[in-house]
Amino acid sequence: MFKRITPQTIADWGERIYIRFLELTKRFTSTQIMALLAVIVGVLAGLGTCLFELLLYGIKAGLTHWFPVEQSHFLFLFYPVIGIILASLFVKYVVKDNISEGVTRVLYAMSRKNSYIAPHNCWTSVVGGATTIGFGGSVGPEAPIVLTGAAIGSNVSRLAHLNYKNTTLLLCCGAGAALAAIFKAPITGVVFVLEILMLDLTSRTVVPLLISSITAAAIALTIRGFDPIIAISLTPDDAFRLNQIPLFVLLGIFCGLMSYYFTTVNARVGAFFKKIDNPYKKWLIGGAVLGILIYIFPPLYGEGYEGFMSLMHGNTTELFNNSLFYRFSQIDWVVILFIVGTMFFKVIAMASTNAAGGVGGTFAPSLFVGAFMGAITALVCNTLFGWNLSLVSFTLVGMAGVMSGVMKAPLTSIFLIAELSSGYGLFIPLMITACISFAVDYYLDPDSIYTKQLRLRGELLTHDKDQSVFVFLKLEELMETDFLRIKENMTLGDIVHIISTARRNIFPVIDNFGHLLGIIQLDDLREDMFKREKYGHPISDYMIQPPDKILEHEAIQSVVQKFEDKHTWMLPVVDKQNRYMGFISKSRILNAYREQLVKIQQ
Repeated sequence: MFKRITPQTIADWGERIYIRFLELTKRFTSTQIMALLAVIVGVLAGLGTCLFELLLYGIKAGLTHWFPVEQSHFLFLFYPVIGIILASLFVKYVVKDNISEGVTRVLYAMSRKNSYIAPHNCWTSVVGGATTIGFGGSVGPEAPIVLTGAAIGSNVSRLAHLNYKNTTLLLCCGAGAALAAIFKAPITGVVFVLEILMLDLTSRTVVPLLISSITAAAIALTIRGFDPIIAISLTPDDAFRLNQIPLFVLLGIFCGLMSYYFTTVNARVGAFFKKIDNPYKKWLIGGAVLGILIYIFPPLYGEGYEGFMSLMHGNTTELFNNSLFYRFSQIDWVVILFIVGTMFFKVIAMASTNAAGGVGGTFAPSLFVGAFMGAITALVCNTLFGWNLSLVSFTLVGMAGVMSGVMKAPLTSIFLIAELSSGYGLFIPLMITACISFAVDYYLDPDSIYTKQLRLRGELLTHDKDQSVFVFLKLEELMETDFLRIKENMTLGDIVHIISTARRNIFPVIDNFGHLLGIIQLDDLREDMFKREKYGHPISDYMIQPPDKILEHEAIQSVVQKFEDKHTWMLPVVDKQNRYMGFISKSRILNAYREQLVKIQQ
């Protein structure tokens, strides 16, 4: 008979592991301990990534490898909806938690959950993501695997009983290691953490990040061999030339505009699906949209790496495999129109997959769209003007351009493409295009696709230490409710009796429904409170309006700004219906800020 595993059993195992860990590391310094834990996180993240890839490509190959390339297949219409349904049911009945939008959830955990990620995320994102993408979901594998790696780092830290600062570091080590493993690109893993997860750049943080990323990449290389996603070598014909700078500038502008289209369409499609309450309707609509798009544009199936690899090798004919337009694959203008259509519909396919209940990310789709944008630029110039632009170099640079704009991460995009392709000879055009794309998209929308919703909710952790600390402060925890309430029909005499038992010198005035009408300050009553002849005066004679009001759940940054603008130290808190809830003081916020600052620096 097997012994039943309970949460208490798991907790006991964790405690035994911790005790054993202390015994083994009693002679280690804190720096050495963090380096050791970074190795452990790197190994686990690397193994998790390999398991994810094995599962994903196993499902994908089993479903599609037998399709004849010269004709479309009706199963493209049904695979995506099956994948979405399976992933949704898995999330609803097994996981019972939200595992979508992996990078966003990592940022949320860092800002609102003390870098705690539930243990189930160490494997659930692998299953959900592989199922979604393997069945045709037009999303990327990076977000699920980044969440998996971050969860590994977070839970290793919990087992080691680390503080918030070191827990955050190990979480970031796990996320960077997972990305390094899936792309075989350790430098990119480090830069990704510093630029997107916004970890402070110090020697204390960089060394563990490097250790975990290199370890994970080494594990992936050992198990799967040197098989990067983009396997291509640049030839002398692909070399950068100075006279191409205007074209790369133009490509940067195009990529910036496409990045804005990417984030905008993603948000609008997501908003559309949020209005649908019935999950079955979501599955049907999302699956139908995705299935039809894949049936017409087969490169939209899955993450799409095969599609832009075909582009980079100049094999545009392969894009038409399993397509309705296979017999037109040799016509230049058809090729260009097909690539344009695939590029624009990729965003809709991606957004529909995630919004309908699939599990995946936007990392790979941004690379896909960028590759197609770069290829279109080169193909149009070559076709119309007879130029001989390198399809490889423009495809690679386009990938960096769109990724830079979508994620607001120019450095990550530059190093990723350079590392994947060994294309360090393209550093100049990569920097030109990535920076211009970033600038254009930042002008149109300053938030990345990961941070937009978090920033709107005031939950985004940033490099600005003041802002980062404020993120951890919650209005409901700082609000004070021990103020005596005054009814609108009371008189001065009634208030005098109340004051005798009051601990505060300010009193909210409310009506019978609890709505805030104004406030009474003790200083305004002092002149008349000992004149019995004025005890019959209505309270309205002494009531004033507060300088401002605080809405419940309002971001602390906004509250602090109101205190500064109104030059006051106390403001009432109300709900959306103007019902009184309590008061919040500037001094209490400052005290909480100091306490939190000490906590995150420990």
